[in-house]
Amino acid sequence: MSGFSFATWASRIPTIKTAFGFNEAELGTILLAMPIGSLIGLPISGWLVSRYNSRVPLAVGYGLNAVALAMIGFTQNTFSLVVAVVLFAFTTRIFNISVNTQAITLQKQFSQKIIGSFHGFWSTGGIAGVAFSTLLLAYNVSLHTHLLIVAIISLLITCYSYQFLLKGDRSESGNKIIVGKPDPYILYLGVVVFFAAICEGGMFDWSGIYFKEVLHVKIFTYGYLIFMTFMAASRFLSDIIISRIGMPATYLMSAIFIVSGISLAIIFPQFWTAMIGFSLVGFGTAAVVPMSYALAGASKKYSPGMAISIIATYSITGMLLGPPIIGYLAHAFSLRIAFVIFGLCGLMLVPISQLFFRHQRAITPDNV
Repeated sequence: MSGFSFATWASRIPTIKTAFGFNEAELGTILLAMPIGSLIGLPISGWLVSRYNSRVPLAVGYGLNAVALAMIGFTQNTFSLVVAVVLFAFTTRIFNISVNTQAITLQKQFSQKIIGSFHGFWSTGGIAGVAFSTLLLAYNVSLHTHLLIVAIISLLITCYSYQFLLKGDRSESGNKIIVGKPDPYILYLGVVVFFAAICEGGMFDWSGIYFKEVLHVKIFTYGYLIFMTFMAASRFLSDIIISRIGMPATYLMSAIFIVSGISLAIIFPQFWTAMIGFSLVGFGTAAVVPMSYALAGASKKYSPGMAISIIATYSITGMLLGPPIIGYLAHAFSLRIAFVIFGLCGLMLVPISQLFFRHQRAITPDNV
């Protein structure tokens, strides 16, 4: 449902752009409200998870997230829109840290890797959200009705699911950020996630605009839908891929898919080439975040909840700074040129991930 909710918001950004009459730069500024809300939520979420069992901030955070989503649909001016978007981002971050802490805790009970599958369910929810949005767009359902329907469903599922969430996952140590020289283990993972998140966040928010204004496709959610579909497929396969070729090769594979996919979409701006390109970007981007979160959970310095919270700082900074940067570049040049940023970020995954694994081998000689 988290993926469903986020996809609902992202798929309706073109509608919001048209309703408020924003140009690309103005829309980029509105999207800048997202990282502000998320960065406010990060230290609070880390504190909540370290103080309470993660299921409490998880349920409360997602319940409030549903309320914020509904608020976006009823905004009448730019100020109220920004307030609603900040609250949506803030509560998304509280929920995200909590649910990833639950996943890391559950992973310890399994011998095989399962983290990628959890992220795959998020992407699957995203596919369902885009499909639902596409259906409502085809029937000209209003924005506020659409978001209200999703918010009500989210609240009901939150109340039902609370009873099944894990208890007793609060860590007794490693819950405080240690001020000083950055831990290279966390720093390298954070930078990798930052670049991957720029691609992910940018595709979330601008794929619909690209199909609407560059390719002139009437049902502009196609690009987002194919991106999310291949992202979900990749995440369900990522655990198997990692077990076969290892994490270093998986990071390299991700970079190749991102660069080749975005290049195809930019160089040949036609419907089917863009669909193929967006699918490659989705497949390449998908494994990076869950893989990095799993590695962060093995930190010797921090508890899983705090390590994920720190990594998520980089993730959210990239995911939510990427869209406004694309907006400013698109306004100054063109959207096609702005999408080059995704290719550059994909390339950066290679050297940074290699630095991480070199450091990992140095501190744990027996690690393969």
